[in-house]
This record gives sequence, structure tokens and C-alpha cells, in this order.
Amino acid sequence: MNAPSTGHARPLSLAQVLLCGAAVVTLSMGIRHGFGLWLAPITMERGWTRETFSFAMAVQNLAWGLVGPVAGVFADRFGAWRTLIVGALVYALGLALMAVSTTGLAFAGSAGLLVGAAQAGTTYAVIYGVIGRNVPADRRSWAMGMAAAAGSFGQFMMVPVESWLIGHLNWQNALFVLAGSALLIIPLAFGLREHIGVASGGPRQSPGEAVREAVSNRNFLLLTAGYFVCGFQLAFVGVHMPSYLKDKGLGPEVATTALALIGLFNIVGTYAVGQLGQRWPKPFILSAIYALRAVVITVFVLAPLSPTAVYLFSAAMGALWLSTVPPTNAVVAQIFGVQYMSMLSGFVFLSHQVGSFMGVWLGGKLFDSTGSYAVVWWLSVAFGVFAALINLPVRDAPLVRSARATA
Repeated sequence: MNAPSTGHARPLSLAQVLLCGAAVVTLSMGIRHGFGLWLAPITMERGWTRETFSFAMAVQNLAWGLVGPVAGVFADRFGAWRTLIVGALVYALGLALMAVSTTGLAFAGSAGLLVGAAQAGTTYAVIYGVIGRNVPADRRSWAMGMAAAAGSFGQFMMVPVESWLIGHLNWQNALFVLAGSALLIIPLAFGLREHIGVASGGPRQSPGEAVREAVSNRNFLLLTAGYFVCGFQLAFVGVHMPSYLKDKGLGPEVATTALALIGLFNIVGTYAVGQLGQRWPKPFILSAIYALRAVVITVFVLAPLSPTAVYLFSAAMGALWLSTVPPTNAVVAQIFGVQYMSMLSGFVFLSHQVGSFMGVWLGGKLFDSTGSYAVVWWLSVAFGVFAALINLPVRDAPLVRSARATA
């Protein structure tokens, strides 16, 4: 039997949660955002094909998703700070082993399995669990938006930093520097050490009971299906857009600027959506985001391609990039409470990462088959419409449990 929580222990301060949580997400998301910069130097020096590198990145996305629920259970039951420490150590190990991997299999194990598992323990699901348990419900969406904006800033900031490290230190030493940077998450984790007794105030379930309750809930399933689309679109654009632009005759500086613009406008989008989530129904916000993505991609594909068109597309997609994260996690907390929020968010995010795997893989597969990315662009549009429609009927009212369940 689980020991009941008093629910009266002093929560962490809002400033402490936001500062430490934002710094963790800035590091964890920022480090991974520039991994594409290593594709050319690693494949050239090791004599690998691009497929070898891309497969490791696809494994990384999948490992992140599969380990996410496990990391969530650990964070919910034993403390997010412990999860962050383990995640930081694994992150540093994975980055260091990336630098010394000499075979494709070893690279898939380091850059793929280890780094992906580390991201599961150092990113949004774990941080949002702390926010959910320590921030009042009426400010939760705003706080999640702030944390997501911090991760967006990390993505924007780290691309030029990592490019500079590779250019001045070589790609291997650059990875060792990033490994040391990942260890900075450890002192930040102690700032998120929660006081015993901080809990949802709701029923004390086992993890299995919480999962069974969620997967039998229509709203949870619709939300999860929509998140698959988010992963598909982001992974396809993030990995394949540089090659798409190169195929169209645009220089590499256009792709670099485009990725930086995505990170920059991502800050604005995630913060704005966090604010809107305080006022408007979050499922409607999610529907609007997916519908707008479909419109933006359609205009980009149909309009004449030029650097200006690419930059406008990147700014628009950046504003919609991670803006699904705050409302999606806020809806999970609102429906099911925060006792197992990290775990349930991990399950929703697993769907996102399966979508990411499919977006990366299908992008390459269909390009090899057709000589064009056109099919995947239009799939992204169709999926966006699908996600917009299935989020409309989602209801985010708190779940009413039976008297037996709340005993």
C-alpha cells in the first residue's frame, strides 16, 4: 500500500522551479538541436554513409520516446531531481562515446540509445511534472510555456555555439565539451528537489492503475494521436529541409539561417501559447496550431522557392514548433491530476517520438523511391488537418473517479 501524502508540505517557489527547470531544458534541448552539424564531419572522417548517421538519430528519437514513461515513473515516485542526475550522467556518457565510436553499431548505441534515453530523463516530461506539483493550476499553463520558451532559447543559442566549437576544436573535442556541459544539469537538479508530501491531493494510485485509467480515456487517446502528428512534422522538417533546400539550388547558409529562425520564433510561440492557455480552452488551441501548420506548409510548397520564402516559412513554423508542448501537458495534468504527470506525459510523448521516427524514415524512404520530398510534404499537410480535427472533441475537465478509486 502506498503511504498517503499529507499534501501540506511547502512546495518549491515559483521562481526556483522556473529558473532551475528552464536552465535544465535549455541545456538538454539546446545540446541536441545542433546534432545535424556533426553529420558531415563524422561521416567524412569515419567513411560512413549518411544513412548510418541518420539511423542513429532515428534510434535516438525512438529511444527517447520508449524510455520516457519509465523515466516518468521514476520521477513521480522517487523525485525528479534523482531522474535528472541519472539523465545528466547518461547524457555525458553518450556524448563522450559518440566522439570515440568507430563503427555504425557503436554510434547507434551512443548517439542513439544512450543520448535518447538521457533526453527522456532531462527534458519536458520530467520538468513539467515538477511544475505540475508545485505551481497552482491557474498559472500552470503559463509556467509550462515559460519552460518551453527556455528550451527554444537553448535551441537558438546552441546552434552557433556548437558550430563554433566544431570549427575551432574539431568535432570530437566539441562533443567532449558538450559532455561536460550536460553535467551542469546535476547542480540544477538539486534546485528541483521537492519536499516530501508535495502531491496532487487526489487518490493514491499505483502506476499501473494510472496507465489503465489513461488508456481507457477517449480524451487521452485523441491527445496522444495528435502528438504523433507533431513529431512527424517536426522531425521531417528539421532533418530533411536542409537537403530539400540544397536540392533546389539554395546555399547552405540559407538552411543554417532557417534553423536559427525556427529556434528564435519558437521562443515567441511557446511563450504566447502558454499565456493563451490561461484564457482559452487548450484543445482548441491545439487544433488551431495543427491547422495553421497545415496552412503554412501548403503555402510553402506551392509558393515559388527563394531565400525570403524559406525565412518566412521558418519564422511561421518556428512560432508553431514546440507550441503544442505546454497545452498538451497542461491538459494531461488537468484531466488526471499531477500524481503521475511525468509518467503520463511520457506515454503521450512516446507517440510524438514514434511520429518523429516515421517522419525521418519516410522522408528518406520516399525520396529514394520518388526522387522528391513532395509526397511527405503533402502527408504533413494531411496529418495536420487530421490532428486539428481530432483535438476539437477533447475535453479537459478533471476526471471524476469513483468512491472506491478515491479511497
